[in-house]
Amino acid sequence: MKMLTLTDNASTAVKDLTGRAVGTETGGLRISSPEAGSSNLSVAVAPAPEPADDVVENAGARVFLDANASAVVADKVLDAQLDDRGAVRFALTTVS
Repeated sequence: MKMLTLTDNASTAVKDLTGRAVGTETGGLRISSPEAGSSNLSVAVAPAPEPADDVVENAGARVFLDANASAVVADKVLDAQLDDRGAVRFALTTVS
């Protein structure tokens, strides 16, 4: 089964965001989608995964995916960049 992959930059950004917002090791970044097959994704810091979420862990970073989002991002790589104001920008790319 294919699963979302995180770059080192994304792992660092997720750990930083969740550490500041949640302050617990159970926290993570939750990606959800309102309907199956929709690429309209929502991202939020969450204190823990929902019961049906898939959990992706990399280098201490945790990403929670609802079922709809999990299907959309299964073959993708999550990357993160800091913009000139220090805000994190996430991007999904297709695994080649």
